Amino acid sequence: MGIQRADPYIQQAIRGLAADGIEAGLFYTSGSAGDDDFPGYRERLDRGVTPRELADAVAAWGADAAVSISLPCENALRDAAAKAFLDAAGIPTIMTPLAATMLLVDKWETKQLCKQAGLKVPDGFRADSDLLAGRGLPVPGYRDALRVQAEQIGYPLMSKPVWDSTSVGIRTLHSPADLDAYLASSPEVSAVSAVVEQVVEGDLCSVDIVGRPGSYRVLPLCWTGRAGAEPVFTFADLRWCGPRKEADAAFVEVARTLVTLCGNLGVCGSVNVDMVYTGGQFVILEINPRIGGATTLSCAASGTNTFTSLARMAGSLPLAGGMVRRAGWAIEFLAADRIPPAVVAGLRERVEVVTAHELVIDGASRGDIVVVTLAEGEEDKTVKALTELHEATGFPAAEVMGKIRSLLSP
Repeated sequence: MGIQRADPYIQQAIRGLAADGIEAGLFYTSGSAGDDDFPGYRERLDRGVTPRELADAVAAWGADAAVSISLPCENALRDAAAKAFLDAAGIPTIMTPLAATMLLVDKWETKQLCKQAGLKVPDGFRADSDLLAGRGLPVPGYRDALRVQAEQIGYPLMSKPVWDSTSVGIRTLHSPADLDAYLASSPEVSAVSAVVEQVVEGDLCSVDIVGRPGSYRVLPLCWTGRAGAEPVFTFADLRWCGPRKEADAAFVEVARTLVTLCGNLGVCGSVNVDMVYTGGQFVILEINPRIGGATTLSCAASGTNTFTSLARMAGSLPLAGGMVRRAGWAIEFLAADRIPPAVVAGLRERVEVVTAHELVIDGASRGDIVVVTLAEGEEDKTVKALTELHEATGFPAAEVMGKIRSLLSP
């Protein structure tokens, strides 16, 4: 994803630095970035840039400090390795240390860390690509051992690559026959180790945690869709942050445990935790050592700016820890096509728009992503305003309008 995903908070952070006489630089490897996207120095690097080359480019520019805001996880890992070189060169870098990042980008290792911390995770097992492909030590009973574990857990199961993110490579296994077919597809399976785990049905949610050992800010919960047997596109559903009394209360203890885990790992910067809320409990799916896909949403709902927080950390300034309170509602939805400028103008006249920009993933446009905010107590007013816009322009789409209406006027 491009820097536009950080709109408008990255621009606010950069302008704040400029007001303090600090110049900001952006080193990026995909997408495009103009003055409106990043009002500072910009340098495009090759997508295959090595950690050493990245560190050398940042140092050559003359950086006094650096911050990683890369995603997805493979880029965060690159930045963690670059951090080691930058720290050694006297350029302190806000990024989780490499050893911890290596654990967190590995979904199986993350599962073990969460279990040891007392957090709930889906029951599952690891399918090793080398053993499935017959590389190294031959283990004739390995596939049967996986079948036994699958039967013990029960179907349906979900397979996902140990190393990947943004819902890539997920496959549902509904039955033993599906597992057999999966294990027999050697080119697909043996190339990539996977976590195979029980399907947890419930409400998908995520939380960003920002800070360093001794001081972590836990941003408000963001609700991002439904979890079930079939994988869905990350931005397919209505995504929102707002009051949910029982879940908010249940999350308090989970947040404390996550903060303790972050401190033990030495997390520095931002991590994003993906979870499922089911039966009054939170089940941890992943802990990503980077900013998250819902960072803009959590910033909008809390009235805080994660990028400003990271910049403060880079400047060795204190960052208040604790649970960050919501300032109101934030709602994010995707328009399948680009929204005409006149319609965006009409939207801005009716509601508080945080951002409305094109969503580009892996170089492909997914339409326009929109984030709006409202104060608690303005639910009916907002539904009325959006309904009027829909009736006049067809935007938001009828399906999106129905979800917003159900959320704000249940």
